[in-house]
Amino acid sequence: MTWDERFLALAHHIATWSKDPSTKVGAVLVGTDKRQVALGYNGFPPGIVDSDFRLADRDIKLRYTIHAERNVLDNAHFPTQGATLYVTHPPCCNCALSIISKGIRRVVSSPMSSEFASRWRAETFLSRDLFREAGVGFNF
Repeated sequence: MTWDERFLALAHHIATWSKDPSTKVGAVLVGTDKRQVALGYNGFPPGIVDSDFRLADRDIKLRYTIHAERNVLDNAHFPTQGATLYVTHPPCCNCALSIISKGIRRVVSSPMSSEFASRWRAETFLSRDLFREAGVGFNF
């Protein structure tokens, strides 16, 4: 098993920690030294109650949720320049901008499921364009 496979498998495990009933996303950020690791998953920020009502209402859920990519960047306590991000789903445009601004060198993602693609395909196309322009490697 390669390091990419190991860290992507860890991202899939981290995704199970999300309370989102429809889309669970996990992210692992690995610094230039493989011992530098940060974890993140999609969910409400600390102190915000993730009630069944809020999680069931798509509009509320989307407004309150911090994406796994933003969460992992917030949790990183090491320099992110040159790091690799492993994420279970391709990043949205806003997350791509944050990834680029943190100097992440590469993004490794699982292929999109048909359900995810139907909702986020346009966003992931924008992300690809941004990554290409900024010189960030990606594989989704």
